[in-house]
Amino acid sequence: MPTRHPTAASDVIVVGAGMIGAACAYYASRAGLSVTVLDRGPVAGGTTGAGEGNLLVSDKEPGPELDLALLSHRLWRELAPALRAEAEFEPKGGLVVASDGSRLDALRRFAKAQGDAGVVTVEIPGDRLHDLEPRLAEGLAGAFHYPQDAQVQPALAASHLLRAAGARLRLGEEVTALLTGPDGAVRGVRTANGSRLHAPRVVNAAGTWGGAFARLAGAELPVLPRRGFVLVTEPLPRVVRHKVYAADYVADVASDSAALQTSAVVEGTPAGPVLIGATRERVGFDRTPSTEALRRLALGAARLFPVLAGVRVMRAYAGFRPYLPDHLPAIGPDPRVPGLLHACGHEGAGIGLAPATGLLVSRFLTGTAPDLDIRPFRPERFPPEPLGETA
Repeated sequence: MPTRHPTAASDVIVVGAGMIGAACAYYASRAGLSVTVLDRGPVAGGTTGAGEGNLLVSDKEPGPELDLALLSHRLWRELAPALRAEAEFEPKGGLVVASDGSRLDALRRFAKAQGDAGVVTVEIPGDRLHDLEPRLAEGLAGAFHYPQDAQVQPALAASHLLRAAGARLRLGEEVTALLTGPDGAVRGVRTANGSRLHAPRVVNAAGTWGGAFARLAGAELPVLPRRGFVLVTEPLPRVVRHKVYAADYVADVASDSAALQTSAVVEGTPAGPVLIGATRERVGFDRTPSTEALRRLALGAARLFPVLAGVRVMRAYAGFRPYLPDHLPAIGPDPRVPGLLHACGHEGAGIGLAPATGLLVSRFLTGTAPDLDIRPFRPERFPPEPLGETA
């Protein structure tokens, strides 16, 4: 007798139970849609679980990503009352420091352009830096304070949004195929255990694996993994009050280089440990610890905060940021595959940009006008790769 495989029907299936998938599920549910969320692993088992939980406007130049970040900033504030207790939401602000006068001048020009776009920036002269960060190194030229920057515990935030969405959650189920009708439109997904789940729309929130998932549907999306390491110190009294980073971090975020890049990023947490980043390199999905990357992180943090030189590092971990060549995520329907929507490729900004992404996806799902210009995020904007080339 043939084996019967279970079926289920929803208005939309979200593939990926990280922060982006959770936000898509949350806003789709709020719009009145029934949602199923699938993931081959646990909640926040990929990029989300390896992130620091940054909600930043400070590192984004004026343009589409900053517009997305400012929309997310508003939405995060709406979510904040529940998340303060649920997910360690902390509106602590950011401090971007310059080591010398030329870097401060460049930072000043950058902050002026951001201010014109709606970002709140406050210049802090070098002799006032210790009012904000008493343990900061001596001799820095100055900084800009970004009071809109915040932090959240990302795995807890994703779990909270999924719970608030009331979505059907199916973990440990890998999607192996998209179901399509005679017209090529999406009809659902098939999983590795033979289950067929039916829905007229499927959202690709698969993070670093978003390109592989797109290929299941016959669409190309050039998502690549960009590896980063984070150091975690022993629990400490609050020696770092803000998210503090060196001005060259902004250039590293925007770089296309595949080589190892490091810039000092230091922040305390409500639980006590200090998180130290950031590194970026494209090495595929290689998780091998890099002694050089970890050494650079430790040295950079100690230069910013000399007190950290004598602090024990309890652990280090690696994660993969979903990188797209133009540093913008893919958000919205894929005209090549009717019924398929994408919400991936946010690189290291996915936690911060998740609410705006989820809201935009819900607008597409319900046929409602989006809250900002979505043309820069079109999934089909990348030209096909020439024959014979590989990522």
